[in-house]
Amino acid sequence: MTTNTNVTDTARLNFAKAAPKVFRALIGFDAAAREGLDPGLVELIQIRASHLNRCAYCLHMHTNDARKAGESEDRLHMVPVWREARHFFTEREQAALALTEAVTLMSSAGVPDEVYAEAAAQFDEGELAHVLSLILTINTWNRVALSTGKVAGTDERG
Repeated sequence: MTTNTNVTDTARLNFAKAAPKVFRALIGFDAAAREGLDPGLVELIQIRASHLNRCAYCLHMHTNDARKAGESEDRLHMVPVWREARHFFTEREQAALALTEAVTLMSSAGVPDEVYAEAAAQFDEGELAHVLSLILTINTWNRVALSTGKVAGTDERG
């Protein structure tokens, strides 16, 4: 695994200012994806994808949001190793975390039928569509943050 150790004083693109319509569309997509989902589940999905994508900016933001929403430190610490600590998470959360991993890492193995089937068993069709949409949005946000050099601890949401 490689680590980005490049540190630069050169500012990168301000995505929101350079492409405001695209940025607003992403915000709208993100908001629509969250509709009807438990806020705690939303944060777990965003945290896991951000771990996998190595997006410190988003990871910092979403772990803080999860804490504000009442998430315990124990569960936050267990997200990266949820498979080894299943008792910390409900079956729905486990299914969502597995789907998050499969979609985020789909270039290596696609989305296995058993992962999809477990998610489909835990969520009704509408919920599953929203979970999948949320996974897509956080992966997009991770890529925006990583591409534009966002720094962890500088939450710019205002």
